[in-house]
Amino acid sequence: MKKTILLLLAVTLYSCSVTQKAVAVQSIDKAEVKAAMIKALEWQEAHPIFAIHPTDWTNGAYYTGVARAHHTTRNMMYMAALKNQAVANNWQPFKRLYHADDVAISYSYLYVSENEKRRNFADLEPTKNFLDAHLYEDNNWKAGTNISKEDKTILWWWCDALFMAPPVINLYAKQTEQPKYLDDMHKYYMETYNRLYDKDENLFARDMRYVWQGNASDSKEPNGKKIFWSRGNGWVIGGLALLLEDLPKDYKHRDFYVNLYKEMASKLLKIQPEDGLWRTSLLSPETYNHGEVSGSGFHTFALAWGINNGLVDKKHTVAVKKAWNAIVACQHDDGRVGWVQNIGAFPEPASADSWQNFGTGAFLLAGSEILKLD
Repeated sequence: MKKTILLLLAVTLYSCSVTQKAVAVQSIDKAEVKAAMIKALEWQEAHPIFAIHPTDWTNGAYYTGVARAHHTTRNMMYMAALKNQAVANNWQPFKRLYHADDVAISYSYLYVSENEKRRNFADLEPTKNFLDAHLYEDNNWKAGTNISKEDKTILWWWCDALFMAPPVINLYAKQTEQPKYLDDMHKYYMETYNRLYDKDENLFARDMRYVWQGNASDSKEPNGKKIFWSRGNGWVIGGLALLLEDLPKDYKHRDFYVNLYKEMASKLLKIQPEDGLWRTSLLSPETYNHGEVSGSGFHTFALAWGINNGLVDKKHTVAVKKAWNAIVACQHDDGRVGWVQNIGAFPEPASADSWQNFGTGAFLLAGSEILKLD
């Protein structure tokens, strides 16, 4: 990394000491960004992992990052990975037609379809079948009869869903020129927004267990603040960036998504820790006093995208570059992205050796927009 900036960030502040890299806050060498991204891709492809199945949400998030990396760099290594997994999966989403997580993988299929010049290479019929069932067939979630501690009485009852399904629905509507899908997407998005978005804090609760309930101990941190999970909010604002990328400029509800994005972006910039990495508990950073890469990766992607698209003031470029440099300092020499909180639903610790494919996806997403910064 170029040594042209005197201001350094000691990565030991957030315990990314595994690499012992000194990070220049404002310096971005784009060749090094590209190299770091390729190393992350190569390591992840050589060490596949998933929660349930190769078509589940973990790979969905990872290959969304691969798609955006290709979109920016046009490096064919990314497209090769996208095509290989799509063919291996026979272009199938996962099997739970009522669950937003299980269509996230289709973002990568749609991206391949849009960018592959050979006709009929991609098979989008399984994605169409999933979306038609997901949006238009009855289930217990839509009926409001699936009562549980998370209160699963709406289709997208957890905030992560806003990353998993809406960008896929939007991209499918764009490619097939069927805008009806957008209105149904918006209907279910608003259900989640109305239930989980905290208008005082401009952040999303992960699900109804974490919606502020006065003095309920299970909905607050030891410092008395509300529980807002970093990766959960990363899912939402990252999904908003993907959504706004392809949402028609004249779509009647576009202003809602723009305003929501701006509110969340402003909040995340306000609470960004000095060392650049957001903690797993956004309003209680002292609970786990180290940075975490998956949430920070999604935040960095979304904020850099906002700068690149005129929705975030360019004065925040320094903060976004600081975040990227802190993230890349958590990458091991072999390409593995460390300090990723494991699969979960609330703030928990991470470590230098904790990794997941969706963390690599967040890393690639962030890099894809960092490369576009002026």
